[in-house]
Amino acid sequence: MIHLRLFFIVVLLSSIGVVVCYSLSVYPVEFFGYGEFHFFIRQFFVACVGILLMWAIAQLNPDSSFKKIGWFLFFASLVLMIGMHFLPSSLVSSAGGAKRWIKLPSFSLAPSEFFKIGFVYFLAWSFSRKFGMHTPLSLKDEIKLFIPYFFLFLVAVVLIAVLQNDLGQVIVLALTLGFMLLFAGGSLRFLGLLFLITISVGLIAIITSPHRIMRVKLWWANAQDSILGLLPQTWAQSLRIENLPEPYQIYNATNAMYNGGFIGNGLGNGLIKLGFLSEVHTDMVLAGIVEELGFVGLFCIVLAFSAMIFWIFKIANRIQNTMYYLFCVGVGLLLAFSFIINAFGIAGITPIKGIAVPFLSYGGSSLLASCLSLGIVLSIARKAKI
Repeated sequence: MIHLRLFFIVVLLSSIGVVVCYSLSVYPVEFFGYGEFHFFIRQFFVACVGILLMWAIAQLNPDSSFKKIGWFLFFASLVLMIGMHFLPSSLVSSAGGAKRWIKLPSFSLAPSEFFKIGFVYFLAWSFSRKFGMHTPLSLKDEIKLFIPYFFLFLVAVVLIAVLQNDLGQVIVLALTLGFMLLFAGGSLRFLGLLFLITISVGLIAIITSPHRIMRVKLWWANAQDSILGLLPQTWAQSLRIENLPEPYQIYNATNAMYNGGFIGNGLGNGLIKLGFLSEVHTDMVLAGIVEELGFVGLFCIVLAFSAMIFWIFKIANRIQNTMYYLFCVGVGLLLAFSFIINAFGIAGITPIKGIAVPFLSYGGSSLLASCLSLGIVLSIARKAKI
């Protein structure tokens, strides 16, 4: 059955995440004096809780539980994202001066990870009521209908990109919003208009932040030789920028993948984790995986991710309820865009965004939120016509 296949793929990816977390967390264990199994135990515990949570939610009837869970995730995470900025520093954890996690006993909660699921639920609920899937609208009517969603997205931009200094998550939400609108019946011309607006807002967010400008410079320092090599020499000379900073993260990540080769150096035998990149087990996990398991290992992971997205969309395609359909599509888009953006950043194709790889990167909130969203999808699968 579809839902069992999807369940076991998630279990497989979560298990791989636990194993590579143990293998790649050598440097922080030594540097901070943690026990050898510190990160392994924490990730293993969260994986077990997430899998049990996913299985429990999968047993629920979506007709009675879907809206309750969706609205709770949306409003609770929104309140927590606003409220944590008023909490004392002893109750929150920061990254780059921005508050992102609420400290709980033995656990730090990132509300933005759960807000993404609530955001997808809200869009599925609202799009199914307003766009109607099959009713053609003029561009003017689409713009009028979209105005409330635009303001909601601006709230997300302020809470995540501005207050948490996390532009990557906003990019994932923007892409998910645009494609969900298309699946709900929006037109390509309206999607193109939204794309132009999003690019404009993104450029403003980049040029007003020295941190983001530096990330773009680091990316271009690594990528300009490859890109400019495709252009005529006169054009390439005019576009080349000299004296750019050394692309430390991208250089070490791509070097690790090169060293991994086809079959890798073997689990536990990677070098990138030995201080070249201090937290490979988090956002840079794919680079560490390729170095130790090679492109064969990466191919297997991509295959598993592709199968997971395939089954999510297949479930969505067999659901008659429009709201269920759009939610499954939204979850599939969230997971796919998170993986693709992270992989492109590690490979140097795009600037690094600091987005976790679903099920693989170390982090309890990301793993729990991903398992929770898949649990809802598995619950909806009970209504699929298989």
